[in-house]
This record gives sequence, structure tokens and C-alpha cells, in this order.
Amino acid sequence: MATETTERTLDVREIDGPPFDLIVAALEDLRAEQRLRLIAPFEPEPLYDVLDDRGFVHESEERDGGVWHVRIEQT
Repeated sequence: MATETTERTLDVREIDGPPFDLIVAALEDLRAEQRLRLIAPFEPEPLYDVLDDRGFVHESEERDGGVWHVRIEQT
């Protein structure tokens, strides 16, 4: 029986201060069948190495208004 992937969203556009700790906490809470959609007001390039080191893959897309959507899931 196939497991359905569910997506959680973390929108850090309104966060006061660096969102790194919130993002890491959200990643640690992800279950194997979940993925995380990160919405940010900038491309979170420093996060990409952290994701690679922790065994996650990501796809980034810049949308209208310079908003970035990054889909993150475990490998």
C-alpha cells in the first residue's frame, strides 16, 4: 500500500529576525511521508548546504514579487 505524501507549510515572511531556528525545528518534526514548503522573502541559499548535510532534497522557485517557495523532503 502506497503512503501518501503530505505537505506542511512554513511561511517565514513575517518572522521578526532570522528564521533559521524555526526552519530547522520544522525539519526535525517532519515525518518520512511529509514534505515541507518553505515560503521566504529571499532565496535561502545558506539553508541548502544544511539540507544536503541532513539528507534532504529541495526544489526552489522564485515567484511573483520575489517570494521564494522551497519544497523540501527527505531522501
